[in-house]
Amino acid sequence: MTKKHLIFTFFGLFVYQLIFAQNLTLDTNVNRNIHLYEDGYSKSFGVKIYPGALTYKTFYTPNKAIEVSGYITLDGFWVSAINEKHTPIKDDNQLTWFIGYGGHLGIWSEEWIKKNTNRDTDKSNISVGFDGIIGLDYKIKNTPLNISIDWQPSFSIIQAYFKNQGGIGIRYVLK
Repeated sequence: MTKKHLIFTFFGLFVYQLIFAQNLTLDTNVNRNIHLYEDGYSKSFGVKIYPGALTYKTFYTPNKAIEVSGYITLDGFWVSAINEKHTPIKDDNQLTWFIGYGGHLGIWSEEWIKKNTNRDTDKSNISVGFDGIIGLDYKIKNTPLNISIDWQPSFSIIQAYFKNQGGIGIRYVLK
């Protein structure tokens, strides 16, 4: 973990707090008090490509959601939970951009440690840390599908590493 990554992480959290400390009014031609999207959804389940993971998203307010994603391999598992704030993109009633923060937990086998660690990392098989996320979310109108693309940087406290991940998510809308 370099000093640059640590500064970047804290700067991102600072900017995030500045954004969410404001009480913003969503100025769109759709009544956003009911739901953020014109053809709204509140729960969805699907897959995320890179890493190949299962993902579940649920909105607990019209513009705030929790996204949980995780994957299992022969060497262990990884799960993350992220709190997201969605903001509509003007002139498109189905597209939002989002930003958020959360955490992750991973547990890996001894074989994974032998293959994937170097002298600079801890030899622990547990990964616990902080995650951020920024991306776009699109609900396909008149279908039960949702597509997202995001970047999810992760900082692990125990193993002291910075990891870039994220990708494309395709989810089935449960409503």
